[in-house]
Amino acid sequence: MNESLKEKTAKGLFWGGLSNGVVQLLSLIFGIILGRLLDRGDYGMIAMITVFSVVANELQSSGFKTALIRMQSPEANDYNSVFWFNVIASTVLYVILFFSAPLIAAYYHQPELVWLCRYVFLGFVFSGLGMAQGAYLTKNLKVKEISKSMMAAMLVSCIVGAVMAKLKFAYWSLATQNLLLILINTLLLWHYSPWRPTLKIDFGPVRRMFSFSVKVMFSAILVQVNGNIMNILLGRHFTKQETGDYSQAYKWSTMGAVLIQGMLKQVDMPVLSGLENERERQLRVLRKMMRFTAFISFPLLFGLALVSHEFIMVTIGAKWEQSSQLLPFLCVSCAFMPLSTLMQDTIVMRGRSDLFMWNTLVFCVCQLLVMSTLWPYGLRVMVYAFVALNLLWVPIWFFFVGYLTTYRWWSFLTDIIPFALAALAVMVATYYVTRSLENNWLLLLSRMGIAAVLYYVVMRLAHVKILDECQQFVLQKIGIRHVEH
Repeated sequence: MNESLKEKTAKGLFWGGLSNGVVQLLSLIFGIILGRLLDRGDYGMIAMITVFSVVANELQSSGFKTALIRMQSPEANDYNSVFWFNVIASTVLYVILFFSAPLIAAYYHQPELVWLCRYVFLGFVFSGLGMAQGAYLTKNLKVKEISKSMMAAMLVSCIVGAVMAKLKFAYWSLATQNLLLILINTLLLWHYSPWRPTLKIDFGPVRRMFSFSVKVMFSAILVQVNGNIMNILLGRHFTKQETGDYSQAYKWSTMGAVLIQGMLKQVDMPVLSGLENERERQLRVLRKMMRFTAFISFPLLFGLALVSHEFIMVTIGAKWEQSSQLLPFLCVSCAFMPLSTLMQDTIVMRGRSDLFMWNTLVFCVCQLLVMSTLWPYGLRVMVYAFVALNLLWVPIWFFFVGYLTTYRWWSFLTDIIPFALAALAVMVATYYVTRSLENNWLLLLSRMGIAAVLYYVVMRLAHVKILDECQQFVLQKIGIRHVEH
């Protein structure tokens, strides 16, 4: 059983990492293409309405996907109940938002948003059709199938978006890319999942899950509001170009965090919930996931902060220089985002969706008050405050994890701080070694190469076990067996 669980978790992380790696690589390539073809205002238009579609998506799913994954042995009727609830809820919500589009456009003083909203909001209708299928595959650790679906959907949608941008469709190309991503992914989830809905509709399972799932739903909505609160206020009080500057910086900063979160999301709750009756073993697995996350997250995001200016200049051009000035600060905040996500999932997995909800609510209120107060002082001050609040909430999340488990502060700090300090030291050393270089291409490539080599050397000299295990697993996947000397 130990080897079985370890192998499933490793395979889940491998396929989750591969999928998210490919997705982020495609996002990088086509993000560069679109960033060069589109204007700052095009990104600003999409950023203004993103929060409405993601909130509507959380409303129609209502946390039932999480509830299904957390159940020990969900039955076909449970999936069927959730499926039909999602279909009905997504249809009703789309109708409501369709007629609310003029109000959204009036809030942002952008009449063009009316039909853009009505088009973009089709996405959560499409996602509602695949929610139960995705839950089934995740519950059964079918990470390979989920990964294939997302990679294929990302490739096709990015190509279509790039072609439309080249043909001068402006922000409609971004909207179509997002819609196709959701639609194709949903169709492929149906292809890979053996479960099918029936017309025998019973909402009894939904009612039984509701007390748990409604808290997850409300928390997820607050998480989305937190992530988009800057866009909401910027779109209202600043120009669409400035909103686009922040949106572009936030997109690049979250790319690395989303890569790691995507790996973890495929396995953390299914694996940890499967160990609910083995608390000591569950804690060991949690700590290992925490170390793995820190091992990847800090060098990746601190590294992006190091090369932020030359990266933006080389890839999407000087018109995005304002984004390059915001990017380093957002990267520091995003380095801790996967750790916070892992702690949030642990809280929910332990059945305390109420703690998750209330803590997220307090964070949302604090952020809204701070940002609403600071917006007259400019975009950069708002970003500083946004980063500070997100960093402040990391120990608060751990306080609740420690309350629910035997995971203690000293163990938590020894699991993550060495990786943070090592990554920080590597980036500082790399900066001083390369600061005399002036060519952006040379600066970007040299900093990336030197930082990567230095971090690997530091990890190797420190005999970091996570590094050895990652290397051994990758070598085995490509057919090279580890040989003991």
